[in-house]
Formats: sequence, C-alpha cells, structure tokens
Amino acid sequence: MAKRPNRVTEAEVAFATLQIAASRPNGTATYQRLKKELPNYLKLSAEDQAQSLTRPNEELWEQLIRNIKSHSDTPGNIICEGYATHVPRVGYRITDSGRRYLKSKGY
Repeated sequence: MAKRPNRVTEAEVAFATLQIAASRPNGTATYQRLKKELPNYLKLSAEDQAQSLTRPNEELWEQLIRNIKSHSDTPGNIICEGYATHVPRVGYRITDSGRRYLKSKGY
C-alpha cells in the first residue's frame, strides 16, 4: 500500500474549491476567499504550510490554487471536466455540472 503524501494534492484543493464556490451566492470562489477558507476544508501539513521559495508571501499549498488553471487542459481537472470555469484575475465559478458532481459525491 502506497503511503499518502504529506502534502495535499491538487485534486483535493480543486474539490474543496468546488465546495467553496457552491457555498457562494454567485457560485464564484475568489482567490482571496480560497486562501482564507481552504484550510477549513483540508488538513494542511507543516510541509503544505512551508513558505514558497519562489513566492515569498505564499505557502506551498497556495500554489495548488493557481495550478487548477495551469492544468485546465488535463483530464481530471475541474475545468477540463466542465465542473468549473476560470474567472480571470478573480477565481473559479462552479458550473451546473460541478454542482451535480458534488451532489453525486454526497455534498
């Protein structure tokens, strides 16, 4: 059995992003809101919370928020799968398909 990594995954951050977006009246999770609320949805390790070497005002887990857009053409990505759309310079908006996906997972 493979050992679970000590860091949260992009998929975990993306799923929590959908949950946060679904909780918003306009269905949009801003980058600011994600940075504030994601730690309430995920168990962040000390490794996740280490300061980024390339972005001095950011913890390592925060890069995974941007990776959702960076990897948007990768199968399994919430944008690629049609569960969310990227709102430039704002964050991510959940789609109707994303709401159905959350419901299918019990959320």
